[in-house]
Amino acid sequence: MKKYDVLVIGGGLVGCASAYHLAKRGASVLLAEKNDINSMASGQNAGSLHFQLEHRLMEQGDALTEKFSRIIPLNRLAAEQWANLEEELGESVDVIMKGGFMVAMTNDEVTLLKKKYALEHNYGMDTQLLTAAEARQIAPYLSKKIKAAAYFPQEGHANPRLVTPAYARAAIKKGVRVQSHCEVFQLNKTAHTWRASLKIDHTNHREDIEVDMILNAAGAWAGHCALLAGIHLPVSPQALTMSVTESAPAFMPHLVQRAGAKLSMKQVSAGNILIGGGWPSLFKLKQGRPDLAQRPVIIKENVVQNLLLAAELAPAVEQLHLLRCWTGIVGVIDDQLPLLGEVPSFPGYYVATGGSGFTLAPAYAKLISELMITGRTDHDISLYNPGRFGHLNRSVKAV
Repeated sequence: MKKYDVLVIGGGLVGCASAYHLAKRGASVLLAEKNDINSMASGQNAGSLHFQLEHRLMEQGDALTEKFSRIIPLNRLAAEQWANLEEELGESVDVIMKGGFMVAMTNDEVTLLKKKYALEHNYGMDTQLLTAAEARQIAPYLSKKIKAAAYFPQEGHANPRLVTPAYARAAIKKGVRVQSHCEVFQLNKTAHTWRASLKIDHTNHREDIEVDMILNAAGAWAGHCALLAGIHLPVSPQALTMSVTESAPAFMPHLVQRAGAKLSMKQVSAGNILIGGGWPSLFKLKQGRPDLAQRPVIIKENVVQNLLLAAELAPAVEQLHLLRCWTGIVGVIDDQLPLLGEVPSFPGYYVATGGSGFTLAPAYAKLISELMITGRTDHDISLYNPGRFGHLNRSVKAV
């Protein structure tokens, strides 16, 4: 039986980045991906790097908003990681960080911005609160109807088709075995290690391995993967929609979001405008249950509403033709915060998923690898510990 230090489950951005950082710290690693590397959420999203508090975290009332604001130090760490990522990986992944706006179109949204600004400054984040005139001086493409904006100079975007494969290549160079079309179908805890059974599709071959630690980085599938070890994680798959326009001359160098509505947009290097913000799509069903193996179905009304918001905020978008729409699946944690750490009572079983998975993935990877190898982290991640859902689990028994 072959032995590794770590089995990483999931070949998305979190999994590949974590495998790289684990190997960089000297661990022997096998990364198992059921499909192709980067074939799911990490390669299907719109590539936003949004470090300001999101719309979804600010609409839950003051008490919850204050709780969610404790994620800001993690956002700041992620911003630093992305700023140095291309140098770290030794190749371009289209990281562009020319700043980002969170724009208010109503008086209520101005109030939200002011609250967000105060919370971010409490955690040392250099957000700037701008008047409408000040915002339009930096971003003249914004509508004359805006009332205010918050600006963070390190926001931007990256190419989701390039980032994860680049991490996978870097991991392989560090000695990681990256195995696609490899399903983990059985896990058992021994006295001191874990035993995993793998099925490799293209050879129809079963392989049994022994590892000291497991990292569940399966995103929307993290809950299902955890059940193999008898662990219950409150990860809910959510189907989302993204759209892209035809190419246009460069006019929008920033990431743009709206304070009180589901909207994000940016212009990529090819000139297209990518539009998203969390509008849902519809799961296909199989035997009465959502089928995560199939692409969700686009809801046309949601696309229309998303595009109307984009055109209202940046009127030039109204003149562009819609090129295509697509859907993707992400994993959402019940309390909206990430799951990051070792699962209590299941020694050696770690999880890294949830939250803003693309934006925060480099930070997740750095922190979880540090925790797994050294037993501690320089940044406090106790807020994200899976133990907050400990009531769902009982201790694992060794076989």
